[in-house]
Amino acid sequence: MTNDCIFCRIAAGEIPATIVAENDQAIAFRDLHPQAPVHVLVIPRRHVRSLDAADDVGELGAVMQLAAAVARQEGIADTGYRVVGNTGDDGGQTVHHLHMHVLGGRAMSWPPG
Repeated sequence: MTNDCIFCRIAAGEIPATIVAENDQAIAFRDLHPQAPVHVLVIPRRHVRSLDAADDVGELGAVMQLAAAVARQEGIADTGYRVVGNTGDDGGQTVHHLHMHVLGGRAMSWPPG
């Protein structure tokens, strides 16, 4: 855990969040500033700075499996959803803890911003 990382603190239960699902290696919670009717963040419990720094295939699999489980749980799996991961400042990553956005509940346009 990194003490100055908000996502580490959420994973540790130090900062409240609306947890929607979890597994041994990952946790999913609602985004505070949703960009779609369903907007859930899925993070590894362990601090990993970004996708570029990820080194555990099992952990990445756990994050992606949880993202798919969240989509099913939220009722968006059948109609479709988007899973987005931003990496680095130019990629739009604002919290430097690996996280995936699960977005759905409306049609998504392409290309994204």
